[in-house]
Amino acid sequence: MEAKHLDELGAIVGKENLFSDKAHTIAYSYDATRERFEPDAVIFPRDEEDVSRILRYCNEHGIIIVPRGAGSGFTGGALPAKGGVVLALEKHMNKILEIDMDNMVAVVQPGVINMELQKAVEAKGLFYPPDPASQEYSTIGGNVSENAGGMRAAKYGITKDYVMAIRAVRPNGDIIRAGKKTIKDVAGYNIAGILIASEGTLAVITEITLKLIAKPKLKKTAMGIFPSVDSAMEAVYKTMAGGVTPVAMEFLDNLTIRAVEQKYSKGLPTEAGAILITDVDGNLPEEIEYQMDTIERIFMQNGCMEFKKARNDAEAADLWFARRNASQSITIYGSKKINEDITVPRSVLPELLRQINDVANKYKVKVPCFGHTGDGNVHTNVMVDGSDPKQLEIGHKAIEEIFRITVDLGGTLSGEHGIGLSKAPFMHLAFTEEEMNLFRDLKHAFDPNNILNPGKMAL
Repeated sequence: MEAKHLDELGAIVGKENLFSDKAHTIAYSYDATRERFEPDAVIFPRDEEDVSRILRYCNEHGIIIVPRGAGSGFTGGALPAKGGVVLALEKHMNKILEIDMDNMVAVVQPGVINMELQKAVEAKGLFYPPDPASQEYSTIGGNVSENAGGMRAAKYGITKDYVMAIRAVRPNGDIIRAGKKTIKDVAGYNIAGILIASEGTLAVITEITLKLIAKPKLKKTAMGIFPSVDSAMEAVYKTMAGGVTPVAMEFLDNLTIRAVEQKYSKGLPTEAGAILITDVDGNLPEEIEYQMDTIERIFMQNGCMEFKKARNDAEAADLWFARRNASQSITIYGSKKINEDITVPRSVLPELLRQINDVANKYKVKVPCFGHTGDGNVHTNVMVDGSDPKQLEIGHKAIEEIFRITVDLGGTLSGEHGIGLSKAPFMHLAFTEEEMNLFRDLKHAFDPNNILNPGKMAL
């Protein structure tokens, strides 16, 4: 980037908030994908007005801008793949502006950490349910931009279900407001809905109004051990159709069980075909017991070999240990994990897992699976030797085949991680050319000069 542009941008935010040294450009060159693309500079805007002035200048001079939160994404959505400037929102724009008890909403800046918001509202007896695995460090702005999910999605939904309003800055510098604090709002186009999951390609989000709910008083955890994946998957969708909606319904297959046991020696049943871990919540003990009894009955009707109920928080944490440590455990099967977050209708989960097993056998690779089966979201992990180009090629062929299977079963390429760079080559599997052209038209309407996070989602 020319020095004059750095000087002009530095004049907007102050030189203490603009960096082009290697320490900063390298630090902001990667995310959880571990792919690296070095930006020309990193800018830390102080407020919405800074964002507006930065975008206006960059739009006029054709300078690429890539918004970024914590950099915790798994698909490269915040990577400066085409160079330009990283707009880092986590340093200054990280405040909870309001917790409105009367209307049960929170107003936050994009750099607020998910867990910090949860703690702040729970201290007031309220609840913000979306809980991505990265909740201890991912930002609300990033969660909105990727439409993040989490383990509680089976009952409570995902980020989009809690966004009531958004303030954002278009690439030309215009500040817009989409949505209101009101529960009902049918005036005008649903611009907030368009900005959710747009991965920073349409506008830079500067403020978010989120719906809150009352925090349930009671919670209980249980684990079901099954002889096969099929029996566990049958239990999942029959439970959801049986009059009970668990907070979470998490799944581990045999490969994952064996990996966790090998790494941590937790006494897991390595002969089991699958494990389901579930939480229920509510406000009355009778309500909790009814839900848990119903789940136990349906599990046992579908071949559950053992049903364990946690008697206290320590036992609950112990039951959850395997699921929370699944991702790091499966590295025993290969140095490179090609991790995807495919999602299908719950009723076809058994068929999805059967066909994934066929793919694993075809390509002679290990594909441990775990995830949020309460909402049909499976993390499928093709494990290969990352130092072997042939193994990597095989792994990517296996993933493409899994994507095709998912779409054929009525599913989607991503349930929570987004598309970014890594899934962009597969968009044609899920969308027609007419649909892709509509996406491109939307992108052009917001960003005619294509300065905002170009190249993501195949746009």
